[in-house]
Amino acid sequence: MSESPPTTPTCYRHPGRETYVRCTRCDRSICPDCMREASVGFQCPECVAEGRRSVRPARTAFGGGAAGRHGYVTKTLIAINLLVMLASIASDRGGDAAAGGTGFGGLLGGGTPLTEWGAVLGRAVFLDGTIGGIAEGQWYRLVTAMFLHYGVLHLLLNMWALWVLGRSLEAVLGPLRFAALYLIAGFGGNVAAYVFSAPNQMTAGASTAIFGLFAATFVIMRRLGRDTSAILPILVINLIFTFAVPQISIAGHLGGLVFGALMALVLAYAPRAHRTLVQASGSALIMVALLGLALIRTAALLA
Repeated sequence: MSESPPTTPTCYRHPGRETYVRCTRCDRSICPDCMREASVGFQCPECVAEGRRSVRPARTAFGGGAAGRHGYVTKTLIAINLLVMLASIASDRGGDAAAGGTGFGGLLGGGTPLTEWGAVLGRAVFLDGTIGGIAEGQWYRLVTAMFLHYGVLHLLLNMWALWVLGRSLEAVLGPLRFAALYLIAGFGGNVAAYVFSAPNQMTAGASTAIFGLFAATFVIMRRLGRDTSAILPILVINLIFTFAVPQISIAGHLGGLVFGALMALVLAYAPRAHRTLVQASGSALIMVALLGLALIRTAALLA
């Protein structure tokens, strides 16, 4: 009785290719094109894909994505502010948008058609006789104001602070949580400026969000058990400038500081077991409170 010769194993993905290599996970034969190097031996593409799905992505101490270490959100925010500044200068058509205004001894720029359109403004009569402002339904001003600046110096000071503070916070919070912190702090500062400033006073600048980042840095460093002695003098100096320099929105800066701190407390002290839920709920509650304050102010201006 004759015996049939043993068959040579072939790749399960390429049946025409002979191979003696097997996947270390599923034990199927794989050819050189299908081999994926593993810690021990080789694996097939399906096992590699399955392994990647089963591995949890790296997270920061506060539940954020590890991609925050690249600073993509910080860089994007700076780019948006720069582009808006260029648009503001272009809208001025040769005015004092870049420099020549009255703030900081004349180094800050003046207003432009773009800042007039997007700055925080409660309610006022414009030169053409129209009435505008947040109380008149221009709610977008509470967002657009944090991307507008009165001059290049105003922009550069804020962007330098964003570059220094933003990258560190984004690395420990993750991109999504850092973006939420920045926007809520900026929005909160703008709401404070709307509520506590004169109705015809215009306010713009990323300073509301920047002050929120100062407060958040202090909260986050305390939560991580790090030394906060370096951040306190910088914060105090900025507060002194806020009260000492004319034409700076005190309400906007303090509002950004307060709501940035509140947002940082929500992000930093959410219980680990329900961290994402608590962080999302806390952020939503802060936004509801801010909208409530804005609605109360609107009702008062229209009464």
